[in-house]
Amino acid sequence: MENHTRVLYNQTCPICRAEISAYQRRALRDGLPIRFDTLDHAADWGLSAEDATRRLHVWHEGQVLSGLAAFRALWAQMPHLRWLARLTGVPGVHWLADQIYDHILAPLLYRAHRRRQG
Repeated sequence: MENHTRVLYNQTCPICRAEISAYQRRALRDGLPIRFDTLDHAADWGLSAEDATRRLHVWHEGQVLSGLAAFRALWAQMPHLRWLARLTGVPGVHWLADQIYDHILAPLLYRAHRRRQG
């Protein structure tokens, strides 16, 4: 993988697609070296497409991050969202945001994905 930030996302999820599209537009507008990969690139990341649908994944500084860590790495690269990366790094806020993503948001999105798949 390259040195710049890469995002692996589920393009079949309407919520994921809308959020990532906003990030893509902003990255393009700001000239940020962020690449966005769809699930058909999951194997390049060492992930199955199924595993990749469970959480957001970001390649940053030589490692694959997932969940809140992935969001924080992405937000830190985007000038208009750096504040969110900092805020979610505050110990109590970090713990709460991590719990909400891991135990509520990611499972809900994954279950919706499974329903869409039939």
